[in-house]
Amino acid sequence: MRIAVGSDHRGVELRAKLIEHLEKLGEEVVDMGADGQQPVDYPDIAASVARKVAGGEVERGILVCGTGIGMCIAANKIPGVRAAPCHDNITADLSRRNNDLNVLCLSGDLIGEKLADRLVEIWLKTPFDGGRHARRNEKIAQLESCGAVPCEEGVGLLSKAQPHP
Repeated sequence: MRIAVGSDHRGVELRAKLIEHLEKLGEEVVDMGADGQQPVDYPDIAASVARKVAGGEVERGILVCGTGIGMCIAANKIPGVRAAPCHDNITADLSRRNNDLNVLCLSGDLIGEKLADRLVEIWLKTPFDGGRHARRNEKIAQLESCGAVPCEEGVGLLSKAQPHP
C-alpha cells in the first residue's frame, strides 16, 4: 500500500519512527513532513497529504501533530477525505470498520511509539464493513458536495434518519 505520512514540527520524531515501522511492514511511504523543530503551519501539511489521498496518488495518509486534532480538522476540509484522531485500539479499529477512514491522525505529544505502531497496524489491517456504513459514508460525501449551501432533506441520500439495524 502507498501511504503519505506528514507531520508538523511537533510530530517530526514520531513521524520518522512511523515511517521506519511502515517500511518494515512492507508499505511504500511518501514522506511529506517538516524537516525539523522549526515551527511550520500544520494546515499546509494536512492539505498536502489529504490532496494526495483524495486524488488517488496514495491509498491512505497518516498525519502527526501535537494532538492530532488540528491536522484532522484541516484534512477533513478536502472532499473525499475521512480523517480522525485515534488514540486507542478501539478508535483505530472502528475508524476503519465503520467510517472507512483514509487519513489517520495521531498525537506526537500524547502517545508513545509503541502505541502509535500498534494503532497504525490495526488501522492498516482492518477492513471497511460496508453495509449500512457505506450508506452513511455516501451521505457524508453528499454533504461535502453541498458546500456552504444547505442540503435539502429528502433530496438524494439526505433523507430522514433510518432506524439503526
